[in-house]
Amino acid sequence: MENPILENIRTRRSIRQYRTEQVTDEELKAVLEAGTYAPTSRGMQAPFIVAVQNEQIKAKLVKLNARIMGTDGNPYYGAPTIVLVLAPADARYPIHDGSCILENMMLAAHAVGLASCWIHREKEMFELPEGKALLREMNLPDTLIGIGALALGYADAQPLPEKPRKPDYITIIK
Repeated sequence: MENPILENIRTRRSIRQYRTEQVTDEELKAVLEAGTYAPTSRGMQAPFIVAVQNEQIKAKLVKLNARIMGTDGNPYYGAPTIVLVLAPADARYPIHDGSCILENMMLAAHAVGLASCWIHREKEMFELPEGKALLREMNLPDTLIGIGALALGYADAQPLPEKPRKPDYITIIK
């Protein structure tokens, strides 16, 4: 079936190399707004979406994530914008809600010509004392838990070709 939304889903890829040029405010707003339209448990909209373009804050995020990953590299692949998705620890289904938000934003990014990559380890980052301090520095409650993040920017590499779908991925029971 041909459909522009389905085509966007089929052609989106994770990108791990970014140009240094910052995304436009208009593009960023479109991506972030798409996140706000993701379904959330009981429609509570419990998660927080935080776009970070400040170089000092980004450096702290990179350092924390790299430490947990056990590397000296940049786990956000040098993306000019890092988008965090956080949630209150007592939210009903924070991981489910945050995952929907991240997916909406990745699809929106692709639709407006931006590249993205879902980044992990935010849960562990914001459990650390340094992570809690960073939340406070960003004027956020230090009780939030990390769900995930997006590296966001303009691609500086071609996406990898799609992987074949496994043959038993789908089962239909009638």
